[in-house]
Formats: sequence, structure tokens, C-alpha cells
Amino acid sequence: MILKVISSTIKTAYTVTCLKLKDDKKIRLIPGALIALGVSYSTVAAKSLAIDKFMADTVTDLQTLNSRPEDMKTIMELMIMNIQAEFCQALEKEEPREKFKVDRWLRPEGGGGVTCVMQEGEVFEKAGVNVSVVHGNLPPRAIDQMRARGKNFKGGQILPFFAAGVSAVIHPRNPYVPTIHFNYRYFEVTLPDKTVEWWFGGGTDLTPYYLNEEDAVHFHSSLKNACDQHDKAYYPKFKRWCDDYFNIPHRGERRGVGGIFFDDLDSPSTFNFVKSCAQAVIPSYIPLVQKHKNDLYTDKEREWQLLRRGRYVEFNLIYDRGTKFGLYTPGARYESILMSLPLTANWKYMHNPDPESREGKLTEVLKNPKDWIKIE
Repeated sequence: MILKVISSTIKTAYTVTCLKLKDDKKIRLIPGALIALGVSYSTVAAKSLAIDKFMADTVTDLQTLNSRPEDMKTIMELMIMNIQAEFCQALEKEEPREKFKVDRWLRPEGGGGVTCVMQEGEVFEKAGVNVSVVHGNLPPRAIDQMRARGKNFKGGQILPFFAAGVSAVIHPRNPYVPTIHFNYRYFEVTLPDKTVEWWFGGGTDLTPYYLNEEDAVHFHSSLKNACDQHDKAYYPKFKRWCDDYFNIPHRGERRGVGGIFFDDLDSPSTFNFVKSCAQAVIPSYIPLVQKHKNDLYTDKEREWQLLRRGRYVEFNLIYDRGTKFGLYTPGARYESILMSLPLTANWKYMHNPDPESREGKLTEVLKNPKDWIKIE
């Protein structure tokens, strides 16, 4: 069988390349060197992005990135570096006092990351935006975790991997400003026969301390708009997935009012979908910060915020896949993995809010997820 390039066109800053078999049969190809299923990925060459606007130098050296402009590893790293910079800059515009501390780090086992953290601000008590680009061999516990969700990996194998992602958790000071979390990632695993399994995952979700239905509608509408650009079935599917994933079973409640969540997506168009979702973070969240950052609040409302943060900690340390994978990985950088934890949180024994109170109304929604934009 002979492969041949059938098209190479330029659209604005994007290079679009398709490959297929000479006899027109489509095949699944390793992403990066070849493009999957005869459908193009969009790629942005390093020189077409304002890399001087990134929060730090890329994890991978520019010579390597420029040598493989159509490799998904390059495409994803440049995209997440850009998303990190744009989000950090948007947050800094809302914070009058503090700036992000930028910490570029390298992992001896392969790769590294850029961790940006802002603490003790007037608006943001703690804001973390992290990029990681790591590679090496999957540890046994990570293989077991992937097998548990359907990956056809065998125990005892040496499986080289590559993972690149951007993640953020923002803990505001004002209880009327919600916490946001997002994570978008790309994964490759090389099997013993040298074939590559690859997939994307991620999502964005909102955790308010006081329920504001207008805010929830705005947030979900922003995510739905991003999804609808690619497939109108995405939002309802990934909204339900998010409600199921960000669940605290021992509490019988969700972590927040949801958003979207997905994993193990491996269609050729997924990168563009992931990019749209990542670009929707700022318009979905920054208006809520601007709307509520100067709202008046009392010690009672602050105490409730700290109790809800305790639930956030419980989910991240007990159930979150990303936290588990990071902690399982040799040479893991724990400071970056645990950046999602708030500076302050609280746990009160047998605390049950009055069902008719504002706190009780939020709790009811957390126990029974709501269709915010009437998709059913």
C-alpha cells in the first residue's frame, strides 16, 4: 500500500493536510507524522503564534517544535501555552494588586510544565493555571486506571506515553464569585507493536457558593455555543457526563452546577472541538467575576464558602482522575498537581443548612442537577 499526499492548503494561519491511501481507502494513522482517517487536523506553526506573549518559554525547545509543525504534540503544546497566557492575562486585569508567579519546571523523566499561581489577591484568593507536557513510561497504577475505563492495555507492559494539557482552578475571595475549573488534554500511548493509541479529554465546570440562575444560564450557554460549532449532540451528552463525573458519592451531591466533561475522544476533528471549548473559558467566566467581585458579603457567607471548598477538596483528592494520574506518575511535581486546592477550607461536623435558606437551595441543586438552558 502506498501513501500519498493529496492536498496541502493554507487557510489564514492554519496549515491543513490530508493523507489517504492510493486506492482511496481511509485508514487510521498515527497522529502527528500522519493524519488520521483522511480528515485534516488544523495545525499552527510556532512562528504563526505570538510565542513572546506566552507566560514562559515552551516546555519543548523551539527547534524541536519547528521541526515537526504538523505533529499533534506540537500543535497541542502551542495551543495550551496560548490558552494559559490568555486566561492569566484576563484574570490579572480583574486583580488590582497581585500578578501571577510563573514557575517553569522540567521533569527528569521527560518533559515539564509551566505553573502560574496568583495568591492572596483582592479578587482571587488563589488562582492556578498550569500547563504540563510530559513523556516517559506509564506507571502500573496509571495503566490500571486506564484499563478500568476500557483501554485495552495489558498489565506488565512497558508503555511509553506523551501527555499535554492545560488546567486551571480559580478560587475567588468573594463568595458571590463562583469557582471555575477547566482542563483540556491530549494523550498518546505507544503499544508494544509500535501502534499509537491517542485521545483527547477535558471539560469546564462551575462551582458557585450561592446559586445565581442567570449566571448558570450564561455559563452553560457559552459552553453550548462552543459545542454546537462542531456537533449539536455534544452539549447535552457532555453536560450529563459532567454531572455524573463531578459527583461526590459519599455526600450524595455534585461538586457544582456542572458544565461539560468528556474523555477518550479520538475522532480526527476533536482537536478543533477542544480548542473551541478552551477558547470559551474567558467569555463564560470573566463576566461573572466582573459582575460579582465587588458584592457585599458577611462572615456567614464567607463561612459557607469555606465549607463548600471543603467539598471541593474531597472530590479532588478522592475521585479526580487527573490528580490520581499525576500522583501515580514518577517524578510528579506535587506542587503543580495540588495547585487546585484552595488556600483555606473548612469542615464542620454534621452541618446541614436549612432547606429554605440560600445555602439549602444551592444544596438541592447539587443533589439534583438542573437543565439550565432547557435542552431536554
